[in-house]
Amino acid sequence: MLKLFKIAIRNLIRYRRRTLMTASLITIGVVFVLVFVSIAGSFKAMMIGQVTDSMLGHLQLHRKGYVASIDTLPLNLNLKAPACQKISALLDASPQIEAYSPRLKFGGMFSNFTETTNIRLNGVYPDREFRTVPLLTDRIVEGKKTLARGEIIIPILLAKGLKVKVADSVVVVATNADGSVNGKQFIVSGIMESATGPGGRDGYIHIEDAAEVLRISETEVSEVAVRLKDFNRLAAVAGDLNGKLSGEVNKAGQPLFEVHTWEQLSPFFTIARMIDVMTFFIRIMLIAIVLISIMNVMIMAVYERIREIGTIAAIGTLPGKILSMFVIEGFCLGVVGAVLGALVGGALIGIVNLIGFRYNFGQQKGILMRASIEPLEIVVVSVIVIIVAVAASLQPAFKASRMDPIEALRHV
Repeated sequence: MLKLFKIAIRNLIRYRRRTLMTASLITIGVVFVLVFVSIAGSFKAMMIGQVTDSMLGHLQLHRKGYVASIDTLPLNLNLKAPACQKISALLDASPQIEAYSPRLKFGGMFSNFTETTNIRLNGVYPDREFRTVPLLTDRIVEGKKTLARGEIIIPILLAKGLKVKVADSVVVVATNADGSVNGKQFIVSGIMESATGPGGRDGYIHIEDAAEVLRISETEVSEVAVRLKDFNRLAAVAGDLNGKLSGEVNKAGQPLFEVHTWEQLSPFFTIARMIDVMTFFIRIMLIAIVLISIMNVMIMAVYERIREIGTIAAIGTLPGKILSMFVIEGFCLGVVGAVLGALVGGALIGIVNLIGFRYNFGQQKGILMRASIEPLEIVVVSVIVIIVAVAASLQPAFKASRMDPIEALRHV
């Protein structure tokens, strides 16, 4: 086998220009795939992080039917005290949960005593909310990055529209579950950038203030946002929670709770899927490049070396060894292209990070691109290239091994 490798390498060196061009084409393909995968993957991770860490959380727990009616923020579908206790006990016992935050959401009217507009409000426990969605404080562009009783954080679009500033007094009026109306005065403690997507115009108050506005005497929440220790275990944890909560049913025998991952709550999941599809087709393009280039060079090698093949066959070289010789040439081309591509691709990814490209994502400005790629991804791409290179050389190699020595020696 070692001798066959030596012969294959010698043949590749003998046709330097063709070998160099083929290896260069494979290298360019590998570099393009690695750079695209790293940048696209980094953008996807950033997008998911912006959506989950600044607003949604990794997953949420609701009462059955709440998400289907979430546009109206129905108060009659809130989780009552016994349900909240069961959820808290379950989340506290799970080693996969890093933090969770109960929220009391409702719609109301926001007034600066001169003008009035509608607002969506989230009643939260500030410390728990900031641990569950740690990027929430980064969205606060003016005022304090904390929240106390009697204070409100409002979105910047509303602040500009009503000309409200930090430390101004405002009033929130809301309709309670029984249809009565109640209001409360707040001090604006912070103004925050609007998040991209649903919830981009939401404001935040303390959950005890929310209960006071809605005249709720017992514990009651609209949803529980959850942050995991390992985001990659999202599907497994969601399935586990769903299984443990499925036994809780209402009087009609229907499930009492629903578990929704961020994917089910945000339209940006579609963009994430599109990035995955684009990455898949980029890999298909790489396979096509390697397949065509290797097959072309091996067909040419067989055609130009017909008399050589006839000679080695005539002196007793077995067809299997002739086939192996050409397959090894394709293998070597694939290895060289994959290794060079991995090295050059890694260098380009490093250069991209050194340059520090910035871009905007919705309301988030000047986000720094951090291109990165997992070592496993490099290994997978390299293995695909080598396998395709070997597969592409099989047909020409098989043709060479089946040549009749006499006919091959007559070839001019």
